[in-house]
Amino acid sequence: MENISKYSCLIIDDEPIAIKVISNYLEKIDNFILLGGFTNALEALNVLHKEKVDLVFLDIQMPGINGLEFIRSIPKPPKVIFTTAFRNYASDAFDVDAIDYLVKPIPFERFLKAINKFHDNQNRVMEQSNDSIILKSDKKNYKVLIDDIIYIESLDDYIKVHTKQNNLICYMRLSGIENILGNPKFIRIHRAFVVNQKHITLFTHSLVEINGKQLPIGRNYREEVLKRLQ
Repeated sequence: MENISKYSCLIIDDEPIAIKVISNYLEKIDNFILLGGFTNALEALNVLHKEKVDLVFLDIQMPGINGLEFIRSIPKPPKVIFTTAFRNYASDAFDVDAIDYLVKPIPFERFLKAINKFHDNQNRVMEQSNDSIILKSDKKNYKVLIDDIIYIESLDDYIKVHTKQNNLICYMRLSGIENILGNPKFIRIHRAFVVNQKHITLFTHSLVEINGKQLPIGRNYREEVLKRLQ
């Protein structure tokens, strides 16, 4: 029998009935393990710190901290599917590379479509080898050695991947390429830059120099970046 990948997930929603609905939907799908449902996002942090979580079903408008603020606060967040009663957060949701954005009440058919998107995303990640990734640029697929990537620059809905050989413009957000790389060699130093530590030639508290170019270290990233580099 073919092995089926198992994925662990959390549900975070301040409405217990919403947690129950999604929990019931997940029971119909074989390869998801629900680690818990939480009405408070901060309570879920303990699980996120202790367990490997592949996917979070996350409400947006919640007391204390909303879902968008919460997922942005996690350095390497799991994949997220937003579940909300409000349509007006969709563009913000996809800024954090959400898999999907579901508006309540959520029909099972629409929920299943989101799950299929998650599977597609996981399959793309699994297709990457340990030493290279496939990047699509200008309708062509390029096999790029991970060590050859110098740094990656955000261009809103696109990224510019600077490599030893050339630069590739890809339709992808910076958080998306971070998830695909999943490599400790790469550091997010700024909301607009991810760099390969291997190519850093010098750094200060406010910038790194890489391939002869100076890139700023963002204030919100400074503590983590300096800890990693030192």
